[in-house]
Amino acid sequence: MDNKEKITGNDKNLPFRGWGLIKKLDWYIIKKFLSTFFFAIMVLAVISCVIDYSEKVDNLVSKKAPLLSVMNYYKDFVPHITALLFPLFIFIATIFFTSKIAYKSEIIAILAGGVSFQRFLRPYFIGSAFLCAISLVANHWIIPVANKERIAFEDKYINDDNFRYVNDNLHMGISKNTYIYLQNYSYTNNMGNHFTEEKIEGTLLKEKLMADYVTYDSLKKIWHLHNIVIRTNDSNKESISNLPEMEKKYPISPADLNRTDAIKEALTTKELDQYIATEKLHGRENLNSYYIEKHRRSAQPFAGFVLTIIGVCIASRKIRGGSGLHLALGIVISAIYIMFLQTSTTFATKSSLDPLIAVWIPNIIFAVLAYFLYRRQVK
Repeated sequence: MDNKEKITGNDKNLPFRGWGLIKKLDWYIIKKFLSTFFFAIMVLAVISCVIDYSEKVDNLVSKKAPLLSVMNYYKDFVPHITALLFPLFIFIATIFFTSKIAYKSEIIAILAGGVSFQRFLRPYFIGSAFLCAISLVANHWIIPVANKERIAFEDKYINDDNFRYVNDNLHMGISKNTYIYLQNYSYTNNMGNHFTEEKIEGTLLKEKLMADYVTYDSLKKIWHLHNIVIRTNDSNKESISNLPEMEKKYPISPADLNRTDAIKEALTTKELDQYIATEKLHGRENLNSYYIEKHRRSAQPFAGFVLTIIGVCIASRKIRGGSGLHLALGIVISAIYIMFLQTSTTFATKSSLDPLIAVWIPNIIFAVLAYFLYRRQVK
């Protein structure tokens, strides 16, 4: 056994000698680490709520939003903004706390007491693993539920009455040989314009139904079609018929037409998988933004773990400029991380880059950086 690890009768009372006192060191670092992180998140949450309220207060007053509903909205808003910046704040909290104890010479005392740098990192691993586990569970199940209520509130009290329209020129497959087209759909008026249904067998267009506008009956779960023209073709002859209106049941509802980016944030991972499968059936081509959201929920907690290691390696040494320089360096690295993430996800959304690779590229790059900083620190 190395001399530093031997415990003699005299050594037991020395700082950081023996497993009992090392466990106390673990608890000390974990407590300081977690308290700094939660304090930073609390400050962020308060500031974000104040800024958000100042931007939305006119809409809330004009639409007479109840006080209880507003309070519930901000209850759901806090998890949303917290999850959005989780890796960055775990990084900033690590740098702030580690730099603080470094400039009090506590790290020097710890290492001089026989604790290796690898052993010094252990409480950081435990603390970051705990936070990452919370983030992982929250990203997949808790935050989507909160987002669902948050988005519903914004639809009712914040957004303009006529904002919710389907993307123009929507094409959707509803079965193997049946496709529909809708120019747009207003959720406020419950009306869609220029509706078309086509039944295709191979290369033959068997039937084409066109309606000037459609409405949806949410009680009967059927669609009402108005001013209809139906063209049929059996490869030998064509026929055209006109109807003033008709009722028809389709395996879709107005909720299935909502293809805004916000919807992916309001689905749990299981619901998101089901939504992706449904959109594939409907013939939607580019679903990369939804795959990015799915993979991001797992990649983001891991980013917090990697950034913790980087933060400890950077802030555990005294440098000229003090804690302020450590924090400035942390903010620069955070900005670089965001830049890498934004660039890679843009490539996945706009080109052929695989969404899984796009989401994990920043983590892989920063994991390599963490390894080199760790090796440098150990030496």
